[in-house]
This record gives sequence, C-alpha cells and structure tokens, in this order.
Amino acid sequence: MPGGRLTQQDRERIAAGLADKLSYGEIARRLDRPTSTITREIARNGGPTDYRSQQAHQATIQRARRGTPAPPRADTPPDGLMEEELLERAVRAGMPRTAARVHHDLMLSEDGRRTAAELTHRLQVSPASVSVAVNYLLQQGLVRRERDPRRRRDIYVIDDDAWYHAIMISERQTLESARATMAAAETYGLDSPVGRRLAKTAAYLERVSLDIMESADRWRTLLR
Repeated sequence: MPGGRLTQQDRERIAAGLADKLSYGEIARRLDRPTSTITREIARNGGPTDYRSQQAHQATIQRARRGTPAPPRADTPPDGLMEEELLERAVRAGMPRTAARVHHDLMLSEDGRRTAAELTHRLQVSPASVSVAVNYLLQQGLVRRERDPRRRRDIYVIDDDAWYHAIMISERQTLESARATMAAAETYGLDSPVGRRLAKTAAYLERVSLDIMESADRWRTLLR
C-alpha cells in the first residue's frame, strides 16, 4: 500500500530495479513511493551493489522487534541520503546521471576543481563516461575548463557564476527557438490559424526568456 511499510514484494521489485540499473526515482515511481523512502531502504541494507531483498526484509523485521534503528553503513556519510536525493532530483529534471554525479562532486569539492582523473577515480566510472559528462556540463555552462600547462591536463571548475551562465545559455537557446517559430508563423501567414498559433507561441517564449535573463542579471549579485 502506498505510504505504508515496504513489503517483501516491494523489496524484490527494488532489487530487480537495481539489477536493471534503474534510477532510485524510477524505482520509486514503479512502487508509488517517495524517492527518499527508496534511498533510505537501499542505504540501510547494503547499498546499490549489495542490496538483497530477502536479507533486507529480515533485517527490517529484526530491527522492528528490537526497536533499534538501522545500522549506519561505514561508507555512507551522515548526509549521504540527502546527497542521493539531490542527485535523483537532478536526473528527474533531465540531467544525465553521470553528468549529475560529476556536477554534484564538483559542487561539494573544497575549491570546486577536479581533473578528469580525479573524477574517474572518485566516481568509479570510465574516463570516456567522464568525458561525455563533462562535455554535457560545458555545453550547459555549468562548468568551465582550465588548462594546466605544466602537467598538460585539463581541470574542470565550477564557480559561483555557474548557474548564471547556465541560465543565460538556456534562455538564449529559447530565444533562438522563438525567432525560428516566428519565422515559421510568417511563412504560414499571420492571418492563418497555424500562423496565429505559432506567432502567439513565439511571443510568449520570447517574453518569458527576456524576463528570465533580466532577472538573472538583476540577482547575479547574490552569487558574489
């Protein structure tokens, strides 16, 4: 039942979802549960690589009988559940999972800087996966690249203005779409039903994008 305790069948479906490499958010949607519930369940019972439905169910029953909380994992920091929830929200918003992990790792680093080798080691993913993720973040304006001339390597940096640049890039792209839509409206004829519909869409997108860009400029001081 949604909102109640997880059943043995729920845990079997969680294990199956992990085996299929589904995100926590997707598993949660299939079980009609909050993502935070799935995140806690997996973190308490071995993590994504060692989760076993039967053992998880028995451990939960035993803890309930003893009235004791779940034992913390040695490799799970106190804020690990919160971090996983942030990652899942980024993925649900459309960011590729590895890109979300790279972005999150940079955000939480002391100086907001990592080399590709450091990201590969920390996230336990291939150099190719890091390259794809970083290129995505570069295109979105969420990170920038610096060159270390002495060691001939790239350093990826996330600074205070990252979200400002990301917003501006996104809205410029929307403005380009608005102008293309207006051009299509004129081709169909502004007096035609299709032309009027496209023109209204273009006007709306343009006005909203300009407002967002103006607001981003106005509040940029909060990032400094």
